[in-house]
Amino acid sequence: MPGYASLDPDLAFVRSKEMEDRPKHRILMVSDFFYPNFGGVESHIYYLSQCLLNLGHKVVVMTHAYGDRSGVRYMTGGLKVYYLPWRPFLMQNTLPTLHVTLPIVRTVLVRERITVVHGHQAFSTLCHEALMHARTMGFRAVFTDHSLYGFADVGSIHMNKVLQFTLADVDHAICVSHTSKENTVLRSGVPPEKVSVIPNAVDTSMFRPAPERLGCEEVVIVVISRLVYRKGADLLVEVIPEVCRLCPNVRFIVGGDGPKRVRLEEMREKHSLQDRVDMLGAVPHAQVRSVLISGHIFLNSSLTEAFCIAILEAASCGLLTVSTRVGGVPEVLPDDMVVLAEPVPSDMVKAVRKAIHMLPKIDPHVMHLRMKDLYSWHDVARRTEVVYDRTLRCPNENILQRLSRYLVCGTWAGKLFCLVMIVDFLFWHLLQFFKPSEDIEVVPDVVLPHQMEEMPEAKSE
Repeated sequence: MPGYASLDPDLAFVRSKEMEDRPKHRILMVSDFFYPNFGGVESHIYYLSQCLLNLGHKVVVMTHAYGDRSGVRYMTGGLKVYYLPWRPFLMQNTLPTLHVTLPIVRTVLVRERITVVHGHQAFSTLCHEALMHARTMGFRAVFTDHSLYGFADVGSIHMNKVLQFTLADVDHAICVSHTSKENTVLRSGVPPEKVSVIPNAVDTSMFRPAPERLGCEEVVIVVISRLVYRKGADLLVEVIPEVCRLCPNVRFIVGGDGPKRVRLEEMREKHSLQDRVDMLGAVPHAQVRSVLISGHIFLNSSLTEAFCIAILEAASCGLLTVSTRVGGVPEVLPDDMVVLAEPVPSDMVKAVRKAIHMLPKIDPHVMHLRMKDLYSWHDVARRTEVVYDRTLRCPNENILQRLSRYLVCGTWAGKLFCLVMIVDFLFWHLLQFFKPSEDIEVVPDVVLPHQMEEMPEAKSE
């Protein structure tokens, strides 16, 4: 289907008896980014985990501690979360330690009898280390890339090398858009046949349009984003005053916080737009819908974006979207639901004015129903389930076969990667010697109510 993220044909959802008889997996989701922090990666992990639980799989999440939230917690649906006793070092990431995390990761993998380790986000230090330890111990590994990165700046060069190291030994990789897949393949050198495209989705039951359609006498444009450079906050500083000058009936609502918030507040003071630009600050995820349904147009000014869940949430609430034409954004929505613009102020102003003229043709409730058909977390979970099934069919490899893949990662980097893996392998065997896996207590499985109904004993009763 053109206009939004189409899926790999071999991952298409087929409702058949064969799918119902698939083996059940024990999955460990790993990332530095999870609740109570809010963002696209956090939402993806949470909703995907909930749907996989509904399919009968066991899902456990592992992340670092957030404030006083440490230890083991349970969330909705029986989702178990390990908040490891590490504090974030930079941008919610833990300090890279390579081998220090092996003992606790090993304990979690053995205690929960995990079969597949699923890491999320290339920026996550804990994700990379957990995938490395999982492969050392012989577990299946899957990685999902949620972002786009460049090739020229120093940060991207180092990140791409780390990604090449991680993906050299994973069983399969997932990207959220075709643009993201091309970017990941180029950055990491992973074979394209080992990468699948599975987009994000939206919980349409949570993001519903307002009961009554808003009048268009005053057009409200909503912005909800982290106010940072990558999200195009500097573009907003130039776009908002020009739109207000050309369109007297337009008002802006800006939700979000970040280092660029000061620039937006200075812009509002400079152009005397206090009555036309409302700055809400950080908006809790539970209140995002109430902000969205108070507007007509959603404005996304990102400079780089692999997918952008915020666009789905806005469209599900019936808002017409204006967005920069970057990354995987053109794949997300059909052409009649979004107006795309180049990431320059003049083109974005033109796109906003075009969207204002399109508003009378937009029916929020029809748009909501279309989003309900296009994007479903249950569909995403089914396709991810196919990936897990593939990993189980991958042949087992010894340490020498795995090291051969690291050697081709660069003249010096390849040798360094091999050394890191050899140390990890020896450390694992040392842990096995002093505390064998048989001595680690296994956690009994918790039977959820919806799974209880499927048990033969429950049916007979």
